[in-house]
Amino acid sequence: MAGKTPRKIELVFFRNNTGSEPVREWLKGLDGVERRAIGTDLLRAQWRWPIGMPLCRPMGQGLWEVRTDFPGNRTARVLICLYDERLVALHGFIKKTRATPEDDLALARKRQKELSNE
Repeated sequence: MAGKTPRKIELVFFRNNTGSEPVREWLKGLDGVERRAIGTDLLRAQWRWPIGMPLCRPMGQGLWEVRTDFPGNRTARVLICLYDERLVALHGFIKKTRATPEDDLALARKRQKELSNE
């Protein structure tokens, strides 16, 4: 019996009402090694969705965090949601504390709500 054929789920960047894509702009500001590491992890999430720890952690209310670790104890997080059968990258940041900051979660949730108001 053949296994299920892997299917890549589309990932798009959240676009605000002025047309800018904050996560894409944030990624462009990182160095190439960090950008590639985050890109690899986002691609892994696309091919294996839904995926759990250690790559993705549910943050509640349909929000997920894609976790990327860099050398030197630096970590990045991209907050995503599933919307209209696509993954949407809502917010990205370099994590400086153990817990995900409430401001970052609030911004991602605000953008998540904007998706359903389009």
